[in-house]
Amino acid sequence: MEKRVFTGSFTQQESLPEAAIEAAIAVMRTGRLHRYNLAEGEVGEVAHLEEEFAAFTGAKYALAVASGGYAMSCALRALGVGPGDKVLSNGFTLAPVPGAIASVGAEPVFVETTEALTIDLDDLSRRVVDSGAKVLLLSHMRGHICDMDRLMRICDAAGVAVIEDCAHTMGAAWNGVPSGRHGLIGCYSTQTYKHINSGEGGLVISDDPEVMARAVLLSGSYMLYPRHTASPPVETFEKVKWATPNVSGRMDHLRAAILRVQLADLPRQVARWNDLYTTVEDGLRNTPGLAVIKRDARESIVGSSIQFRLPGAAPTTIATVLRGCAARGVELKWFGAEEPVAFTSRYDSWRYAPPQSLPRTDAILAGLIDMRLPLTFSVADAGLIAEIIRDEVMAAMPRVAE
Repeated sequence: MEKRVFTGSFTQQESLPEAAIEAAIAVMRTGRLHRYNLAEGEVGEVAHLEEEFAAFTGAKYALAVASGGYAMSCALRALGVGPGDKVLSNGFTLAPVPGAIASVGAEPVFVETTEALTIDLDDLSRRVVDSGAKVLLLSHMRGHICDMDRLMRICDAAGVAVIEDCAHTMGAAWNGVPSGRHGLIGCYSTQTYKHINSGEGGLVISDDPEVMARAVLLSGSYMLYPRHTASPPVETFEKVKWATPNVSGRMDHLRAAILRVQLADLPRQVARWNDLYTTVEDGLRNTPGLAVIKRDARESIVGSSIQFRLPGAAPTTIATVLRGCAARGVELKWFGAEEPVAFTSRYDSWRYAPPQSLPRTDAILAGLIDMRLPLTFSVADAGLIAEIIRDEVMAAMPRVAE
């Protein structure tokens, strides 16, 4: 019997909505792309996006910036993190997270990972004490959210401020609370492969007026901060403006215009992603040698990617699975490869951080497979993809299959 092949693209995103294209054209016709280049009495697309994102998340304040990485480094600077400081973070994350820590001269302290792909809270409790760190840059890596209630109890008791990296969880929630709203600061990305697409871009939210005033100044507001409408009162800026450097990273009106349209449609898009995720997950369940990732019932997800594990499989076996899937059109990424490939680098690849040992994370990453689920796929596509993965896993591990 001839094997079925998938012919879709794992990197092709949906085109922007027509309303977003029209909004972009309207901005371009004005020639005023810079966020502070406004006509008399005009609020501007960036400020409107900030207002709408604050309302979407339930935050008091929001700031639109140039990228998700900038959002994280800006948040760290707004908390006064600097050279020599230690910052806790996930052992399983992507390079922009430790990169943000390194960008302010601080030192990442990595925390172990659970089989649910979330930060290990028992290990966090130990490392909070051992490291003396006063900030946790928490990555909701690939959309997996830990028990945020317990995490906040640990961090609050130790006086550790929490910055949430929500690059993969815009639109997700823990126990009914939107991702980014448990910690002191939430950071989001609007890069092409995230949940709303401006090519590059980011957002920062907080309820803390002084933190957000610093973030606005850091982003390059000069003394134009009164033009921010989703920001603290002007008098808050007076307390911090003399001691806060300009580290420019503003968003422009063009990107904000296309994001506003997408943000309004995000709940519908989340439902579509979750249909794809559930279809693949159901198709992979009970595959011999393959473990799906268990999700907590308190977690409301955005299934824009899916992960599974091949626990105990030899590297040669995993390589065989990847080759077999690729030959049939299914593009998988492997976090256990010895060398970084595309975005799949590991904590031991980031050699600007001190060497650290995370044996439980190593064991999990050794068999961890990742796959994007772009909205250009249909539910039928998702079913075929699951079938192909299942076939190739069982073919590569015949003894298990028997």
